Amino acid sequence: MKHIHLLIFLFIPFTFLNSQSRSTQIYDNGLVVSAEVYASEVGKQILKQGGNAVDAAVAVQFALAVTLPRAGNIGGGGFMVIELSDGTSTALDFREKAPARATRNMYVKDGEFKPELSWEGILAVGVPGTVDGMVTALERYGRMPLEMVIQPAIDLAKNGYYLSYVQARSLNNQLDTFIKYEGSKKYFTKEDGVPFNEGDLFIQKDLADVLEQIAQYGRDGFYSGPVADAIVREMRTQGGLITHSDLRNYRSIWREPVKARFQDYELSIMPPPSSGSIAVAQILDMMDDYALSELGHNSADYVHLMAESMRRTFADRSYYLGDPDFYDVPKNDLLDPKYNHARMIDFSMDTVTHSSSLSHGEFSNNYESDETTHFSIVDKDGNAVAVTTTLNGSFGSKVAVNGAGFLLNNEMDDFSAQPGEPNAYGLIGGEANSIEPGKRMLSSMTPTIVTKDGKVRMVLGAAGGPRIITATLQNFLNIAVFGMNAQEAIAANRIHHQWFPDVLFYENYGLSPDTIRLLEQKGHQLRSMSIARGHIIYINSEGKKSSGVDPRGDGHAAGY
Repeated sequence: MKHIHLLIFLFIPFTFLNSQSRSTQIYDNGLVVSAEVYASEVGKQILKQGGNAVDAAVAVQFALAVTLPRAGNIGGGGFMVIELSDGTSTALDFREKAPARATRNMYVKDGEFKPELSWEGILAVGVPGTVDGMVTALERYGRMPLEMVIQPAIDLAKNGYYLSYVQARSLNNQLDTFIKYEGSKKYFTKEDGVPFNEGDLFIQKDLADVLEQIAQYGRDGFYSGPVADAIVREMRTQGGLITHSDLRNYRSIWREPVKARFQDYELSIMPPPSSGSIAVAQILDMMDDYALSELGHNSADYVHLMAESMRRTFADRSYYLGDPDFYDVPKNDLLDPKYNHARMIDFSMDTVTHSSSLSHGEFSNNYESDETTHFSIVDKDGNAVAVTTTLNGSFGSKVAVNGAGFLLNNEMDDFSAQPGEPNAYGLIGGEANSIEPGKRMLSSMTPTIVTKDGKVRMVLGAAGGPRIITATLQNFLNIAVFGMNAQEAIAANRIHHQWFPDVLFYENYGLSPDTIRLLEQKGHQLRSMSIARGHIIYINSEGKKSSGVDPRGDGHAAGY
C-alpha cells in the first residue's frame, strides 16, 4: 500500500514547481484546481487511482495543511459543498467554534476594546473543525479509506518539499512574529533568523506524526489523545481557553445549501454561518431587472449597479447574519425577490446611495483575511466538490502547537468582538454575530456549485475575506452573462463594495480612466486593491472540463 502512495510523487514533474501557463486547458475526466501545485497533483492522483471528488478533496485539504501553511490547515475550519451525479446536493459546515469559556466581552480590558487580542495570540483561537470535517465527509461520501487519502500529505511532511519563491517569502514575512512563540519559531523559522530561500527543502516531522495519528485513529487522532493533549498544553501555557472538552465535543454539521437562481442556472451555495450564499443570491436578485450584457462588462453603469447592490447586501449582512444554531437568521425573507427588489427602490443609475444613509432593510412582513484558500474538484463521474477553508489571517493566530507542528487559527476575530466595531478587515457586525460559547462565527467563504439542466456546469469559490463574496459573484457572471471561458472569467478585473468603508474598490488598470471619471461623477470614492483569488472549473454541455487558475495567486490545475 505505501509503495503505491510513494509513486504519487514520482509522477510530479519538477517543471510543475514553476508557474503554470494560464491558458485554458480541456480535460475529459477529473480535474482539481487549488492554490498549490503539490496539493493539486495529489488530488489528481487520487482521482486516477479510482477515488471520487470527495476522496480527492480530503487528500487535497490534508496536503494543503503541509504545503500551504499560511492558509491550508488542520488547525482551522471551513465549508464544503457537494453535488453528486445522482442529484444529491449537500453542504458540510466544519467552521470553528467559540470555546465554552469564551465570553461576549472577552476582548474588553479595563473598559476598553482591545481588537488586537482577537487578531494574534492564543485568545484569538477558535476550536478547530477541519479534521472532523474531512473525516465526516469521507465517511459519508468517499470510496477510499482515510489512511490512503492522507498518506500523500504524510509523505510531503515527512520527506519535505521544495519551497517556491512565494512560499519562502510568506514565511520570511512573518519572521518577527513567529519568534515570539516557541512552537512557531521552531517550525516556521530557520536557525539564527536566516531567511528561507526558494528551493529550500521544508520538512515537518512533527506534523507528519500528527497526520499519522489522524490516519490511524480518525477524528480521535486529533480531538483526543496526544494531539489534543498538545493543544490543551499550549492553551494552558499561554493562557488560552480551549479545553479537552471543547475538542471532544466538536462536531461538523450537514446543512442544506442555499439555492439561488439566475437565468437558466441554479447555484448551490454554502448556507449560514457562511454569509456568501445569501449575499450572492441578494445581489443577483437586485441586478436581475437590468440587461447586464447590454450595459457591458465593467462599464460605468454596470460597475455602479453592482456596487450599489453590494452596498445594500453588506448592510443586511452586518445586521441579520450569524450562526443559525444560535440566531434566527431570516433566510427566507432575505432570499425573497420582492424584498431585494424593494431594497433597490431608491437606486439611481446617476448617483450613489451613501452608506451613512443606508442601514439594513426592513422586511415587508414584519476586514476576513486574504489568507483563506479554495479548491474546486470534479471527477470523471460528474461528482463535484467546492471547498473553502481558512486560518483567517495569514498563518492564523501565528501560534503553532509545540510538539505538533501546526498553526492555530485566529477565527475569533470573525465574531462581532464588539458589536458596531469593525474587525481586522473592516467588516462591521451586530448582535447576530456576537460571541457566545459553542457558537460558530460568521464567514464570507462562498464555495459554490452551479448546475444547468441538472448537470454541474461550474465549481466556484475564492479566497480573500469579504471580497470572496463579490469575486465569486463576478466570476459566475463573467461566464453566465458575458460568455467568457473559465480562464478569461477568473482573470477579468473585479470590483468590490462592502457598505463600510464607503469605498468602491477596483483593481489596478481594471477600469478605464473614462470609467473612473464617470463613477466619480456619480459620487463614488474609488481605491485600487487586489480583489480575492479564485479557482474555477467549467464543464460544457459535452462534459468537457476546463480550468480557471487565478493569475493573482500561485494556483495550479491538475487534470486528466
